[in-house]
Amino acid sequence: MVRLWFVVVLYLLSVKLFTQKLKIEHYIWLYIIPFIIVIFYSIYRHLGYGLWNRHAAHFVVSPFYNDHTSYGAALAIYLPFITLFSFSRKYSKKFRIVSILVLAVFIAGIILSYSRAAWVSIIVAIIVWIVIKLKISFRSIIISIFILIGSLTLLQDQILVYLQKNSVESSSNLVEHVYSISNITSDVSNLERINRWNCAIQMFRHKPFLGFGPGTYMFNYASFQLKTNRTLISTNAGDLGNAHSEYLSAASESGIFGLITFLSIIVTVFYTAINSYKRLSDKRFKALILAAITGLVTYYIHGFLNNFLDTDKLSVPFWGFTGIIVAIDLYSKDKPF
Repeated sequence: MVRLWFVVVLYLLSVKLFTQKLKIEHYIWLYIIPFIIVIFYSIYRHLGYGLWNRHAAHFVVSPFYNDHTSYGAALAIYLPFITLFSFSRKYSKKFRIVSILVLAVFIAGIILSYSRAAWVSIIVAIIVWIVIKLKISFRSIIISIFILIGSLTLLQDQILVYLQKNSVESSSNLVEHVYSISNITSDVSNLERINRWNCAIQMFRHKPFLGFGPGTYMFNYASFQLKTNRTLISTNAGDLGNAHSEYLSAASESGIFGLITFLSIIVTVFYTAINSYKRLSDKRFKALILAAITGLVTYYIHGFLNNFLDTDKLSVPFWGFTGIIVAIDLYSKDKPF
């Protein structure tokens, strides 16, 4: 019911709201402005422990965010819009100067969040931005994705051997922290994530069609944990996170139909965004479409490693950005923007 409420309010109503062009920018800034306060608050608290104290990043964002991962995801998803406001000449000089200052604050927040998933998602979003700007066809993108998946499947044994050799654990050293992303042998955070993924996969196999029900993963995964997969932070209580994947969460809780529905939404939104971007003649709204889809891409990627769509912090931008894309697409057909 919570997720349905997010869809109704944040998506369906936002599509109607965004028929007025300026309200798109208003919507973005209504989140960004209070978010700036949260960033300064977290950095101020972080200073007390030392800015390079990675462990402090986990709790300095409380009580506004549960942990640094959801905080990093929120920072990443808004970064494309702030970048647009900072450098697009469609906006006034004063507006751009203010936006550049805000951009600097967000970049500092992203670095100090120590969220590896957020960092990776931003890199992928930049690649997607380049692909769209180069006007590479949607068909070519899909073919490339299938080729990549096929290559990874064929080379999975070699990749696994390489990953097992990586013993660098997450630390305050930014380079080591990034490199630790692929450590699947000793990094507790990564091992626990793999444990949760395995539980979700086993739950999906147990109930492949309808799943265990929305929001029930945390109450059912304990019985699917294998002793060999448990870590120092494993628990049988449903109080320390979820499936750590939007996709596996959908599969375990809603079965194959839920997973297909979620993937269909992503593909449809991406397809609509690219088509609208190519069709629109107004540069300002082309830029808004591009910012919205690259922002969503950060969460699509983040969704492989975490799942936060059951919270308002990420549902607001996720469904709101989706509404921006759909609104511009729908109303530009009747009345060109």
